[in-house]
Amino acid sequence: MKQHQGWIEVASKPGAGTTFRVYLPSADRPANPGGKARRERVEGGHERILVVEDERELRALVSEILRDYGYEVVEASSGPDALPLWKENEGNFDLLLTDMVMPGNMTGRELAEKLKTQKPGLKVIYTSGYSVETIGKDFSFRRGLNFLQKPYHPLALVKVVRDCLDS
Repeated sequence: MKQHQGWIEVASKPGAGTTFRVYLPSADRPANPGGKARRERVEGGHERILVVEDERELRALVSEILRDYGYEVVEASSGPDALPLWKENEGNFDLLLTDMVMPGNMTGRELAEKLKTQKPGLKVIYTSGYSVETIGKDFSFRRGLNFLQKPYHPLALVKVVRDCLDS
């Protein structure tokens, strides 16, 4: 709640129950002006993407979405698991899509820095359930280009991937 400048108030009375009130700041603009669903066409591609995500179900879903858009995807569950895949594929990846915070002893940022020493032009998209302000105090994240806030819509994923690859 604090990450989003909100708060929770709790009131409890024996025999009467408990009430939770959640307060969040209002959005700058309506989420869906006019009430009509926006149809946005996002182009896919043929590039190779290394997806590093510790949550198995999310990793599988992200990979499936990217494959549906024509991308070739290799999956890893952590930074240390990604390193042998990188070596096995001789660094033949166009993009690294990595979670920032993963269990173990390597963050997504550390993984990206290590791989970029071997391939300086590697494009990287970081994802996280934490806010940019929390994880990126000393790092330059650009929403919509190299950072994707979880949870995200499948179209947001493929749009950020395409925009990052084309940048």
